[in-house]
Amino acid sequence: MSEGIDIKELKRRMDGAISAFKGDIASLRTGRASANILDPVTVEAYGSRMPLNQVANITVPEPRMLSVSVWDKSMVSAVERGIRESNLGLNPIIDGQNLRIPLPELNEERRKSLVKVAHDYAEKSKVAIRHVRRDGMDGLKKAEKDGVIGQDESRAQSERVQKMTDETISEIDRLLGEKEKEIMQV
Repeated sequence: MSEGIDIKELKRRMDGAISAFKGDIASLRTGRASANILDPVTVEAYGSRMPLNQVANITVPEPRMLSVSVWDKSMVSAVERGIRESNLGLNPIIDGQNLRIPLPELNEERRKSLVKVAHDYAEKSKVAIRHVRRDGMDGLKKAEKDGVIGQDESRAQSERVQKMTDETISEIDRLLGEKEKEIMQV
């Protein structure tokens, strides 16, 4: 829209918040192994912090086991340290240039803490969405003040932005509910 604000841009930014949230919750561990579990792990490599997937290959050979093949033999201990320090509750076993990571059974306490982490991710996403809404509303107020759009058009676009915000937040809540069920399932 040439007047007021760009609704498509606001929608794109809100969709970006949903995508980021999906990435965050995909890295949370459920009962089965997934290479995404190691996404948040960073490794001290070549003088800087790098994501694990840039120094090693991650595979899932068994339902309760991850295998990390480190490309550079000198990086094996740094990768092991990165995994241990990631607070994921994983204990890698060094096997030459590979690391085997058995996934222990999740106990009730660990499941509840993972749900709390998922709720934190959801809240961060909701805050990001509210920031997008605020930017849109500020743009509308400025356009109305500058005489670019009228009061009625400003009110109509404000309602569209609010409706879009509500729909996006309910999508975050829906995804959170699905992930919570998945985590708590024994």
